[in-house]
Amino acid sequence: MTILLLKIVGALALLIYGMKIMSEALQKMAGPQLRHVLGAMTTNRVSGVLTGMFTTVAVQSSTATTVMTVSFVNAGLLTLVQAISVIMGANIGTTLTAWIMSAGFSFKVSDFVWPVFLIGLLLIYSKKNRYIGDFLFGVAFMFLALTTLGESKIPPVQLSELQTFFAQFDPNSFFTILLFLFFGTILTCILQSSAALMAITMMLCTQGGLPIYLGIALVMGENIGTTLTANLVALTANTEARRAAFGHLFFNVFGVIWVLCIFRHFVNFACGFVGYDPTNTSVVPSATKLTFALAAFHTCFNVTNTIVLLPFVKQVAKICCWVWKPKPNGEEDEFRLRFISSGLMKTPELSVFEAQKEIASFAERIQRMFGMVRDLLGEKNEEKFVKLFTRIEKYEGISDNMEIEIAKYLDQVSDAHLSDDTKAKIRSMLREISELESIGDSCYNMARTLNRKKAGKEDFTGDQYEHIHQMFELTDDALTQMNYMFNHPKSNVDVNRSFNIENEINNYRNQLRAQNINDIEEDKYTYAIGTMYMDIIQECEKLGDYIVNVVEARMNKKMGEA
Repeated sequence: MTILLLKIVGALALLIYGMKIMSEALQKMAGPQLRHVLGAMTTNRVSGVLTGMFTTVAVQSSTATTVMTVSFVNAGLLTLVQAISVIMGANIGTTLTAWIMSAGFSFKVSDFVWPVFLIGLLLIYSKKNRYIGDFLFGVAFMFLALTTLGESKIPPVQLSELQTFFAQFDPNSFFTILLFLFFGTILTCILQSSAALMAITMMLCTQGGLPIYLGIALVMGENIGTTLTANLVALTANTEARRAAFGHLFFNVFGVIWVLCIFRHFVNFACGFVGYDPTNTSVVPSATKLTFALAAFHTCFNVTNTIVLLPFVKQVAKICCWVWKPKPNGEEDEFRLRFISSGLMKTPELSVFEAQKEIASFAERIQRMFGMVRDLLGEKNEEKFVKLFTRIEKYEGISDNMEIEIAKYLDQVSDAHLSDDTKAKIRSMLREISELESIGDSCYNMARTLNRKKAGKEDFTGDQYEHIHQMFELTDDALTQMNYMFNHPKSNVDVNRSFNIENEINNYRNQLRAQNINDIEEDKYTYAIGTMYMDIIQECEKLGDYIVNVVEARMNKKMGEA
């Protein structure tokens, strides 16, 4: 029995690993097209369902589709209503996995697996076709695991004990159905794989004497348990992403509740599609019919639930909004990565996309920090000045942390097998965050200079204030152009605008530096106040250089290039 148990556990591990390899290979092959499909093909709720369904069928992972959807809501690329319809489609798409498992349990496919391994091995060493090789390996592992589970015969003694154990439960009892529903939810949360529990359920129904009604109760529990992943990921995301993840949970829980109300009738209806009558106890069903009955219920449950809830997507979105209230204002002053979520394996393409959105958010935060420096220059109230300076100090710490965390994330992404294009993107992004952090340092240096001036007895002259304001205006224009670049396609960005602003800043700095020397010589102000004045002007010029460096890294162009 120990050998059999190890064999079953090993086969389940192989099944999970095979599906993981297959899903990741498909996502890598699809690459940016997946993001394009999810972003562009959700114009209405029906197209959203179809998009979610076909995407899940393509990548063979509803978790991947759901997590991508939550990421897109987090990034502001999908609305909550669009996301919920995509998640509904993902639930339908994932039912294909159950049908594949039914085929693996019902037909001996191990003889065809070995040639697939050989073809996959040959393709893996081909740079052009390595993802196809990974996919074939995943498929081969999956079917080998399913065949192993199907051929793992429980010894007569243990089989009798298992049948006696299941005989203690009355399949006609509503409490028993709820108990197995609970077991299914908990086991899926523990295994983190509804596919693994579906395989166990099929094995218990075909060999262990588990009644079909109790097996289906386990399948319903799997539908609830599988929503845990997206909800865990969303805990580190923004409010909209949490709402999208909760929509996934609500969809499945709502479906389970109404199916429980008509449980036996719905199960009999679903099983009828594969020619199996659960009420006819005089006929012993074949293993094929039992596995296909479980797959048929899984499909009917998700399709019917989608049909029921699809007209009420907006109402579901309102419920999600009611559960997850917006966070209090001022959360932008707290350090939190908005778009990068940790603890979940993704494809490098999706990871790079999230990092790009995070860097764009970093750039926006840096411009807000510069806006505070501009406010600090004109602030005369002592209490407000201290409060604003403290806030700038806090932002300087945030910019340091953001650089470190984004760099760590990109370093983790770099550990994966990347294309040359993705490697180049990551190198550019590392340069971008370094330069953005330097902009934050310049802003803080200007704030410290203003704080030093505040502590002294002297103040800038009217002309100096005017010159600083003009320099600040040029610098803010450069930051605005940089943020425009982050939020628009490269084809829509004119890099020469950034370069021209930088030239204006340089020329104005040179003009003010020469004028400052003359003004000090003519005793218009002291050398000390002139030094602080030029410190601010020089920091603006440095800041302009950093901005140009960001633009060059992002656009892969240098000053002087067309």
